[in-house]
Amino acid sequence: MATRAETLLKEYQAKRDFTKTQEPSGTAGGKAKQTGFRFVVQKHDATRLHYDFRIELDGVLKSWAVTKGPSNNPADKRLAVRVEDHPLDYGSFEGTIPEGEYGGGTVMLWDEGTWEPIGDPHQALADGDLKMKLNGQRMKGEWVLVHMKGRDTRRKSGPARENWLLIKHKDDYARDKETLVSRFTKSVSTGRDLDGIAKGLKPKKQTTTAASAVWHSDEDKAVDNPLPAKTRRKGKAAALPDFRPPQLATLVNDVPQGGDWVFEMKYDGYRCQAAIAGDQVRLYTRTGKDWTTQFAAIVPPLSRITSGSALIDGELCAFDSKGRTDFSTLKDHLSNGGPLTFFAFDLLELDGEDLTGLPLLERKARLEKLLGTIESSSLVQFSTHVTGNGQKVFDAVSREGHEGIIAKEANAPYRSERTRSWLKIKANRRQEFVIAGWSPSTRKKSFASLLLGTWDDGKLVYRGRVGTGFSAELATTLQQQLDRRARKTNPFANVPRPIARNAHWVAPELVAEIGYAEFTPDGILRHPSFLALREDKPAGDITLEQPAPALGVAVGLSAQAGINAAEAAGIKLTSPDRVVYPGQGVTKADLVAYYAAVAERMLPYIENRPLSLLRCPQGRAKYCFFQKHDTGGFPDAMKSVLITEKDGSKEDYFYIDDLAGLIAGTQMNVLEWHLWGSLIKDVEKPERIIFDIDPDEGLGFEHVRSAAIDIREELQAWGLESYALVSGGKGVHVIAPLRPTTEWPQVKGFCKTFAQRLADKHPDRFVATMSKAKRKGKLFIDYLRNERGSTAIAPWSTRSREGAPVAVPVAWAELDTIKSANQFTLADAAARASQPAPWKGYFSTTQSITKAMWSAVDGPKG
Repeated sequence: MATRAETLLKEYQAKRDFTKTQEPSGTAGGKAKQTGFRFVVQKHDATRLHYDFRIELDGVLKSWAVTKGPSNNPADKRLAVRVEDHPLDYGSFEGTIPEGEYGGGTVMLWDEGTWEPIGDPHQALADGDLKMKLNGQRMKGEWVLVHMKGRDTRRKSGPARENWLLIKHKDDYARDKETLVSRFTKSVSTGRDLDGIAKGLKPKKQTTTAASAVWHSDEDKAVDNPLPAKTRRKGKAAALPDFRPPQLATLVNDVPQGGDWVFEMKYDGYRCQAAIAGDQVRLYTRTGKDWTTQFAAIVPPLSRITSGSALIDGELCAFDSKGRTDFSTLKDHLSNGGPLTFFAFDLLELDGEDLTGLPLLERKARLEKLLGTIESSSLVQFSTHVTGNGQKVFDAVSREGHEGIIAKEANAPYRSERTRSWLKIKANRRQEFVIAGWSPSTRKKSFASLLLGTWDDGKLVYRGRVGTGFSAELATTLQQQLDRRARKTNPFANVPRPIARNAHWVAPELVAEIGYAEFTPDGILRHPSFLALREDKPAGDITLEQPAPALGVAVGLSAQAGINAAEAAGIKLTSPDRVVYPGQGVTKADLVAYYAAVAERMLPYIENRPLSLLRCPQGRAKYCFFQKHDTGGFPDAMKSVLITEKDGSKEDYFYIDDLAGLIAGTQMNVLEWHLWGSLIKDVEKPERIIFDIDPDEGLGFEHVRSAAIDIREELQAWGLESYALVSGGKGVHVIAPLRPTTEWPQVKGFCKTFAQRLADKHPDRFVATMSKAKRKGKLFIDYLRNERGSTAIAPWSTRSREGAPVAVPVAWAELDTIKSANQFTLADAAARASQPAPWKGYFSTTQSITKAMWSAVDGPKG
């Protein structure tokens, strides 16, 4: 039976004669060659010039013909006509389709990259509102495809053509005029224009300029493919370098040791990126906002640095009366006048050459040389560093009352993301929180306190109140901003009732920097003090930053161990220092090291089973999605098996059978592994049953523990031995292994009746229905995972939750000592994996649902 992709490509294949055209036929079962969901744009000079926009989904390229091409001006709504799906390998096609053939004309690969759906892409397509994030060489940021329902083009034969609109969302990559198709006229793959492709000219040798350099803020001066500085003609004005997302440091408690680290002062100011082209200067905040006007004081000295171009990363600061950088002083000087200093600490680009791939110390050496002519009294200063002796540096900085230090790996490249090659160690406790409400004052002042929170898994979690640190003038200004953001509903997930009773709610848009003594065990601020508003930090990005020792320190592993494990498994690990758990600073390489440590324990439970994967391309705190079908782009170690669906079609489901598979999944940003209850050799007969104990909100974990023991004892009374898994979430899974002799419908019927009997026996404690109303104050015995296609978290799998918890098998004897279902961290789990297995006898247990058991539950005879 044809796969879904093969079915979707029938229209594409029917329209083409592959003995005449060099277009890929789509019959080879090709898969995407790069990681993530791919997108491409092909400039197509057919009957009419247009741009074909294609996104990878369901093993094919969903395609639209954009008549005028994409525009980065949100005011432009470009017609995009939905066309037939194309095969994945069409994304690499560049050439000429013969005249007379369908789509005859020249095709250029105009842009390529990866895309990320915002929400469920299948539902979005069905609804006609597909929002996405693009990370291409030319198209970047958020875009949307909107189906103009009711305005499709009717045809005499065949279905109507769907008319959609391709629109740029307003973000840092949007412009007030179209600057994409009007300026970029050459292939991102070969450097040729349409005429060169049509004539069969050889591909041009590509320069070392980074792909991101083709997107410029100074649109009128930018060039399509800038030449390296040494070949650029004299007298021609250099183009202003484009903003690059900055590298961010991970908060840790401990100063790293060794000569491989250099240490800089941690400045308390505005992160600032300076783009320079001769006497032209543009200054950006950490999020890419153009604040040249706000930071105008440092433009003159920066404009005298070079006659060429440069992109410098640094921090804009002001000093308080004690000689320390201070954010409040900086804001006062920016508003009312006062001395400023720009500390330059990295050089990302020089005269068109991308330096981000060079080691840090080489970049800093070039930066110091570039700034060598500046005066010691200049507003622009080189940020010096100390090699090694990090603890001594930190102690000295702390004694002087400074904020802390930044530790950087001396030989690491620059990466536009939060990494562990930059670490921040704070001498005092402070971080950012979202303001989402305020408590009224009983005195004649604006407010008594501000209600603070941080985002966690899409929810705004209450972190406490701050009522000190405000001057009368600041409080008045803040009250005005709060009033403009007033709302009726509570934006928090969990404000205590006494506080919520009199609170005034506001839209969670303002960000406050707060100093504090510590957090309570419940995660509430103790002795907080308001320091400043942070306009440079988006409220939606504010998560709780919890310092933690490196994973390697805790479990005897290291990120390098993860890199080595990936190499040994033959898996190319991209962005190994990308932080996937921001609160803990856990990187992709750390995660690989963890799975290498627990693989011997984990693989027997997960190997050779159909899987459903939770993928988080940007880490736990960002958008995540489930994927169960192999649509291409995964390393070969992630294997697939055809399984017949309910409608009779067949789809490729993932499975793994070794450590390489675990590493391959981690490379593809898998944070949770969910498995079927059956093996791929016979998916119709489960070899385990599972009861997931799901507590109603407000019930403590002690109720969950007690319920797990009750279920175990009930199963034992019926002749079934079971084992306990703390899920890493809220509950406990009680799992009973089976001999695979009975099919899914009968097993589900047995489990349903078992759960209902237990609920009938203890109606004050248990329910066997998902209804929220009936679960009030009770525990739901979830038997629904015992049906074909349903999955449950795998033992030893990480969870995409705050704290990086792990689903861990536990012995019944130790269950009473477990305080919560998410108490096991990566470090805890890795340490447990080296100890004796807690599920003794699991794989030697031979049991099945007998006729006597069927009779006991009065279920169907099997």
